Amino acid sequence: MSAISAFDSVSPAIQRTREFLFRPFNWGTYLKLCLVAIITEGLGSNLQSSSHNGQSAGHGPNLPYPFHDAQVWIMAFFALALVAVFLSWIFYLVTRLRFAYFHCLINNTKEIRPGWWLYREQATRFFWLNLGVGFSFLLVVVLAALPFVGGFLRLFRQIQHGGQPDMGLLLSLVLPLIPLILLLVLLGIATDVILRDFIMPHYVLENASAGEAWSRVWATIKAEKRQFIAYALLRVVLPAIALAGLFMVLIIPGLFLAGSLAAVEFGLHSVFADATGVPALIGKLLQVFFGVIFFGFAVLAGICLGGPVSTGVREYALIFYGGRYRPLGDILYPPIYRSA
Repeated sequence: MSAISAFDSVSPAIQRTREFLFRPFNWGTYLKLCLVAIITEGLGSNLQSSSHNGQSAGHGPNLPYPFHDAQVWIMAFFALALVAVFLSWIFYLVTRLRFAYFHCLINNTKEIRPGWWLYREQATRFFWLNLGVGFSFLLVVVLAALPFVGGFLRLFRQIQHGGQPDMGLLLSLVLPLIPLILLLVLLGIATDVILRDFIMPHYVLENASAGEAWSRVWATIKAEKRQFIAYALLRVVLPAIALAGLFMVLIIPGLFLAGSLAAVEFGLHSVFADATGVPALIGKLLQVFFGVIFFGFAVLAGICLGGPVSTGVREYALIFYGGRYRPLGDILYPPIYRSA
């Protein structure tokens, strides 16, 4: 398979997506593949972190002194550890599923189970690589945020004691943060694309180590810097355009369905407003029933529409890198097939 430019890879990726999902078409298989595609592409990002901090309004610290108790801190530590273990387990399963779907796409098979077991060892190593990269990225974020911690603490103390925040100090903290955040976002996207689109095929097809895969990927990137930059831009922009187009097409039907549900719920509420006992219970159950029906329909629509987009993203990555990585290209377009 010869190398194809980032732009020219779009058309064959769409064609392969259409053939894989719709030829032949079976509703059960289609829903299964679309759900797997959404999980592995939409929910399986390598670098994801979330944090939530809340402060109540008031003067002075609102944390109760029991938090100074060592037992409370130990319990909190174990709770966080359990959450971390659970999320790591989920991410491991998503990684296994990603390898299985990769196997489906390159071999044009619609069975998930073979790839799930065939690449168990490679997926486990790739999971630990992603975990290490994720912690390294988190460390970079923490180190980048350290110079701003003192200033934000001073602002927090001013607000906590009822004073007005120093606007000069606030601007001096926020303005430098904007380019720093953009830089970190770009770094995260680039790392995610390199891991999933370029390093992962070497794990699958060669059982390569992280160092071996990275050295080959980096040599390929250096040889065609402009094409890889164009690919990274299109890799982010094209799914956004596709989702925006779907949103514009479906906004009117979606509003119609939401309005219909609201009318049904309002009607049921009005009919059973003065009911008591069993009739009131029946009214509640009917409202819940129609709400569940609407939610299920929304989930089904999301799977049916998001699945092709997610599959197209992976096909695009395969087409682009397959022209630069011969073992992958020969599987996608075997030499015998090309010469025929």
